[in-house]
Amino acid sequence: MSLKFGTDGVRAEALTVLTTDYVAALGRAAAQVLGGGRWLIGRDTRESGAALEAAVVAGLAAGGAEPVSLGVVPTPALAWMAQQQGCPAAMITASHNPWRDNGVKIFAPGGSKLPDAVERAIEAVLDPAHIGAFVGHEVQAAHEAAGDAYVKHLVGLTDRLDGLTVVLDCANGAMSEVAPAAFRALGAHVTVIHDQPDGRNINDHCGATHTESLSAAVVAAGASMGLAFDGDGDRVIAVDHLGRTVDGDRLIALAALLLREEGRLRHDTVVVTVMSNLGFHKAMAAAGIDVVTTAVGDRYVLEALDAGGFSVGGEQSGHIIYRDLATTGDGLLAGLRLAQFVHGHHDSLAHLAAEVMTSYPQVLVNVKVAQRHPHVAAELADEIAAAEDGLQGDGRILVRASGTEPLIRVMVEAATDVLARTVADDLAAVVLARFG
Repeated sequence: MSLKFGTDGVRAEALTVLTTDYVAALGRAAAQVLGGGRWLIGRDTRESGAALEAAVVAGLAAGGAEPVSLGVVPTPALAWMAQQQGCPAAMITASHNPWRDNGVKIFAPGGSKLPDAVERAIEAVLDPAHIGAFVGHEVQAAHEAAGDAYVKHLVGLTDRLDGLTVVLDCANGAMSEVAPAAFRALGAHVTVIHDQPDGRNINDHCGATHTESLSAAVVAAGASMGLAFDGDGDRVIAVDHLGRTVDGDRLIALAALLLREEGRLRHDTVVVTVMSNLGFHKAMAAAGIDVVTTAVGDRYVLEALDAGGFSVGGEQSGHIIYRDLATTGDGLLAGLRLAQFVHGHHDSLAHLAAEVMTSYPQVLVNVKVAQRHPHVAAELADEIAAAEDGLQGDGRILVRASGTEPLIRVMVEAATDVLARTVADDLAAVVLARFG
């Protein structure tokens, strides 16, 4: 079996590459490594979710676990429940990917992402000889109402939002019920779009990776702001009242400032990945906030948060971790905290986002390759160095392999859009010629 853990679990085309046999075997291996006892299982709204959930439940049971199904829940809700109950968990989701894909995210006891060593241990005992031997195992998994408890928990962490008008794009995913419930409970006036999942419309030109319809809805409704979640709800991207996208870098910067106002930004430090914009680093330096940088992947952000005892971190893509409040990225928690910041300052998101940082023009080119090249930056060191010379010290270049797809990502930031695009396209052509 060739599937391996990427930066966020195992992910592939559902029921063809990511088969029920494989998922069952993965569940069995996970139970062997992390232990039996109670396991929580959740899934997003994909058509393949129920079949893969049944497979992972069967595999866990064969490995000596006692699986409990929570049904359709956001990933952060599952992680929170695992934290509350001190047990491991498995989430059936492909996050922001199209409906045809699915995946499995495994959480350690207490709801935290697995370190690399534990993932390797699971892969080592995932025995293909056992695949299929236990599919169809009869397990009566109880369904518990996790959504209501999760909403109540987040509402208890957030100030009232009376008078705030917000549009929520639920990506036809796992946030479709809980996100509107949380905002309404806090007194916000809520308009909801893309909250009618049918198994195939998850992330379909909507959600955190496609904010165009949210921008139009915010302007049409005259709303204060909009929030777009991804399919499993662990990331969020915002839109201001003018319909302009506010990305994860600005959301993390605002999160750090809010925590500092509250006296809860430990060590005056924030954690981000190498993808965060150069403008973010300059803005934090000007604000007297230190920045710790990690590899791409919210679990690496989490590891750095724990290692340094820091309060907040995240990714440009909208994964934001409030470490004192959650064990993983939580789009709804981050969205509620942003709404609290805007509402409490009696200011517009547009103004706050513009003031917090100035972004350098950034161009990202994804080059499809035949196979992953995890050391691509080292292999292209001379070409990257030559390209950096052309930026004249005012910009940066990042070339890396995707952790979940056969892609090499070329990212360039420069003083102008034209320069960033030119350098990115030239480097992408080199990548394509060498590895495509």
